[in-house]
Amino acid sequence: MSRWKELPASLDQRVRQLVVQLRRLKDRSGLSLAALAAKTSYSSSSWERYLNGKQLPPRDAVEELARVCGADTTRLLVLHEVAAEAWTDEAAETEEVEEAGSPAEGLLAPGEPTTPPAGDGARTGPRSGPRSGPRRTTTVVLAAAVVALTAALVAVLLVTRPWQDDGTAAGHEHAVAGNSTAPFVFVQGRSRPCDVKRHDGDLRAGYSATRTTLMDLKSTGWEVLEAQCLLRYHGFDPGISDGSYGERSKNAAKAFQKARGLVVDGIVGPDTWQELRR
Repeated sequence: MSRWKELPASLDQRVRQLVVQLRRLKDRSGLSLAALAAKTSYSSSSWERYLNGKQLPPRDAVEELARVCGADTTRLLVLHEVAAEAWTDEAAETEEVEEAGSPAEGLLAPGEPTTPPAGDGARTGPRSGPRSGPRRTTTVVLAAAVVALTAALVAVLLVTRPWQDDGTAAGHEHAVAGNSTAPFVFVQGRSRPCDVKRHDGDLRAGYSATRTTLMDLKSTGWEVLEAQCLLRYHGFDPGISDGSYGERSKNAAKAFQKARGLVVDGIVGPDTWQELRR
């Protein structure tokens, strides 16, 4: 396990929580910073800054790390969203402090006399600085309300997460419905997790409950992802589980069909689905 530097004491707790989770993923993967850079779009020096709390990692970097380590992308992106809020709040506060400390119109500049010229009728003594008014108070109250609301939302998402299969029949149907009703977006090189379980006698990966959809080369969708996961479960490697039915997936389907005594054409249809679900 890596010997990590201690995170800065000034680091917001929400950012700290994200960084700790990213460090755990990196440790679990056994990858060095150089190896991590080779598998993602970010350099080893960038990962060094992200994993030591020097810079907030971009959303894409978090998503790529989760993909490389086979982790739950949704949970990490929720943590990143909360950390980004904290990072933005801190930057805004720093900017306000810098603005308050810089000379402004109407304030004494270095070397400016503290008393007006004799005979001008003005009062003597130093001029007053800026006053904190209701505008600053309102900003602080609103910021606190946003933080509290965000924390409550994260708590609900991390605890309930109804779109995941919790092992019960209702949970599995929720997972299937959540995936199959959402629009499928193909992302080149993005592998999705396969968690195949038996439900009501059928094997399911949680992406689609179909038993009839026809699939051939260039097909994409949740059904393709379901078939890829089931093929892998049965020991036939379809390549990356990305929801795109390419040559490697078709070859895996042919090998599976041959092993099960089906027509060997690489087209996944009702007969192949029936065997995949067994």
